[in-house]
Amino acid sequence: MSTMDVSTTLVRIFGAVFLVLAVASTIGLILKWRSGFAHPHATIDNLNARLKAWWIMIAVITAATWAGAWGVIALFALVSFQCLREYVSLAPTRKGDHRALIWSFYVFLPLQYYLIAAGWYGLFSILIPVYAFLLLPISASLGADTARFLERSAKIQWGLMICVYCLSHVPALLTLEIPDYAGRNLLLVVFLLLTVQSSDVFQYIWGKLLGRHALSKQISPSKTVEGLAGGMLSATAMGAALWWITPFSPGEAAFVALVINTLGFFGGFVLSAIKRDRGVKDWGHLIEGHGGMLDRVDSLAFSAPVFFHLLRHGWTL
Repeated sequence: MSTMDVSTTLVRIFGAVFLVLAVASTIGLILKWRSGFAHPHATIDNLNARLKAWWIMIAVITAATWAGAWGVIALFALVSFQCLREYVSLAPTRKGDHRALIWSFYVFLPLQYYLIAAGWYGLFSILIPVYAFLLLPISASLGADTARFLERSAKIQWGLMICVYCLSHVPALLTLEIPDYAGRNLLLVVFLLLTVQSSDVFQYIWGKLLGRHALSKQISPSKTVEGLAGGMLSATAMGAALWWITPFSPGEAAFVALVINTLGFFGGFVLSAIKRDRGVKDWGHLIEGHGGMLDRVDSLAFSAPVFFHLLRHGWTL
């Protein structure tokens, strides 16, 4: 597929997404009109707030994708920075951790994304899980503060792992060399984003329509068994329908979609458990109706590395 063909495909895909958003926004406007603009309605107002946020998020993703590899890398570097910032704000640190935080934000984060731009997979794959994991506690120990040292070190390591290492596997998809797929790797990013993010949307919709049985009141009281089942099946079907933009057959696309949707769900579930431990509902308030940036990409943090390695070991040269 030529560059022109990829551009045409992106126009069609994002055009379809914007069309769906336009229809959903129209429905939301009608519902609000019927309920009365002067009268608050929790469900409808939340829906419309989410839709407004989706317009902005899809526009940003479209612009980054249109800018090519550098646009996607820059976007996710910024996303990682904001996610790590939100994570650290809810995982209080001490003065002795400041060196480790400087290393995390201003050395390991930009270096991780530089390695993607340079196509240096060998160092990209071990920079954080090996070198950062060793250096960060060494750096923290120089602060001579032993109070809850193990807990504090683990917080920073875990935050760097989720917010930087895991999320960096989204733009890392651009570095894969897949037979008969040269020049099309941007479509892999689109496949991952649409499939995993649609799972969250479908779970919300099915949960509102049919949700009766809470999945876990302690961790995620709004998630239901019915919402999970409907969301997973719907998003897997969407992934299968997008097989034509991937190196997969329809059956392979369905299998891969099921795997990444499953990991995506558990990403949100694990991050919700951390939020409950911290006594908060959201990681932040950056995105109206969605909470913080980390609330929006928690599913990607778990699904992106698995998707990357499925491709690398199953479909590359």
